[in-house]
Amino acid sequence: MKVNKLALIIASVLLVAAIPLLAKPKKAASNDDKIKIIAAIFPAYDWTKQIIGENASDISLSLLLDNGVDLHNFEPTVQDIAKISNADIFIYVGGESDDWVEDVLKTAKNKNLIALNLLEVLGEDAKQEEIVEGMEADDDEEEADEDDIEYDEHVWLSIKNAKLFCSAITNAISKKDKEHKDDYTANLNAYLAKLDSLDALYKETIRASKRNTLVFGDRFPFRYLVDDYNLKYYAAFVGCSAETEASFKTIAFLSQKINELNLQYICKIETGDNKISRTIIQNSNNKKAKILTLDSMQSTTAKDIKKLFNFFYIYGANLA
Repeated sequence: MKVNKLALIIASVLLVAAIPLLAKPKKAASNDDKIKIIAAIFPAYDWTKQIIGENASDISLSLLLDNGVDLHNFEPTVQDIAKISNADIFIYVGGESDDWVEDVLKTAKNKNLIALNLLEVLGEDAKQEEIVEGMEADDDEEEADEDDIEYDEHVWLSIKNAKLFCSAITNAISKKDKEHKDDYTANLNAYLAKLDSLDALYKETIRASKRNTLVFGDRFPFRYLVDDYNLKYYAAFVGCSAETEASFKTIAFLSQKINELNLQYICKIETGDNKISRTIIQNSNNKKAKILTLDSMQSTTAKDIKKLFNFFYIYGANLA
């Protein structure tokens, strides 16, 4: 398949994803009667929205991290804690960044609260943080005890994982609203079919590619994605790193990878600046290499959601 044909297919997929579904108007339930669902991260919020479908008027769905602050830097306010305490369903990642959640759940006012921990849903398929060749490790990572396992929290960056999480979310909502269980299941199946089509497009695009390696002049939160498609990667930092300055050794290593692999592009995530990537390019043989931004969905805001941003669209845009 030619590259230009792939680009047209991807563009078509993204256009369809951007068109909102037309739902029949429905009388809204009162706030007290609504099922209250809080999603800590944007992907979980969007999956839930897709599953709810036309029953949105019976459910109060809110996104906890809606102002661009990512999972690693988030500190809940008193208002956030109160909302979770009174929720019917709370969906969160469950890694080290969510250590505060356990204390909130212990004191939750709603004793029937369903807390959906995505890392627990993933189970044995959860991946540990890894340091690949050339990558800088934080001081905490270098000093960590071998028995102290730190899991990669970016579990949403995988279509395979997304399908698993959507099924778990559907089960949770169906427990709270048995009357519309069939609706939620139908919405789930329709959405899983869309995810399957996007997964197939990823596989075909990568199969047709001359290269199978990504270089990131930034943090690297895409471990689950590259493992899904047997891609290789090199990066300046791990996905959860707080570092912003790369050493000369790291710059030199990544620049050499640009040379060895004859790469035309270097990547960064949406919250990163171009500084490290530019320096890597300047120290490589290919001074005309371009910088591409991949969206890790860690800083999606309420404004983005109003612009019809969704998981399917962003994941497809990353493929493009």
